[in-house]
Amino acid sequence: MEEAKTFIAADGVTIAYRIMRRSEAHSPAPRRTLVLLHGLASNMTRWSEFTATTRLAQDCDLLRLDLRGHGGSLNRGRVGMEVWCADLAALLHAEHVDRAELVGHCLGANIALWFARRHPDMVSGLVLIEPMFRAALSGSMATVANLRPLIAMLIPPLMALAALGVHRRRLATLDLAELDRTTREAMTAAGGVFPTGRYASPAKDLRLLPLVVYLQDLLAVTGPLPDLARIKAPVLSLLSTGGAFGDPQITVRLLAELAHGHIEHLDALHWIPTEQPKAMREAIERWCDRSG
Repeated sequence: MEEAKTFIAADGVTIAYRIMRRSEAHSPAPRRTLVLLHGLASNMTRWSEFTATTRLAQDCDLLRLDLRGHGGSLNRGRVGMEVWCADLAALLHAEHVDRAELVGHCLGANIALWFARRHPDMVSGLVLIEPMFRAALSGSMATVANLRPLIAMLIPPLMALAALGVHRRRLATLDLAELDRTTREAMTAAGGVFPTGRYASPAKDLRLLPLVVYLQDLLAVTGPLPDLARIKAPVLSLLSTGGAFGDPQITVRLLAELAHGHIEHLDALHWIPTEQPKAMREAIERWCDRSG
């Protein structure tokens, strides 16, 4: 069974997470942990369907968390790659996990890359689902990248207002497993057309998390990534063919810098966990079988 837990970071912020531990009776092999990282304006329910259906639960501990500022880890302070990586490292230490495989979607994939660069000894492998490279950004995300200086200017005054208590008292909650279910029903009714507005709406995203966190998410997902040539862990990259927010060809070229990288393409716009959950799950399971 999956256990809901919280971890108190060094600065007092509460980080919510859930962990599903394998049955030792079924798997006497050494402990193995898969960490699941959600994307921009998202939360740990992004991985509810995966944890409920993957056979990896027989052999691995599955750990998913709400990144600081999101879901049950609500906070209106500073967030970003450095903070999220520090939170994850401390959480893994608290759970006595020496090394883990990180699976991340979108922003979560970028965090996985930064974590592997900052804590290489704690990473045994990476699964990058739609990683976001600045050079490959297209559409609305390319516009966001061009607005980075303006976005950065807005964050300090918003943080100051939040510290004074000037912020919304209530935020909506989102169960992504339920949203994905209704989205697939809508796609079936619409002849397979993906309802982009359900997943790419700033207005809807801002119902779920503080504006100051949302803007920092945008800065993080459009920011620089580490030198991939210095990442030595094996990496599986799952890329959509649609490229709603990034050019797949440019992304492939940039991923070629990885020393031990493998790429698979899935028929999707960007939201692979929603559009191709079975194909995504099976690809991750095959990769874990090879790297286990």
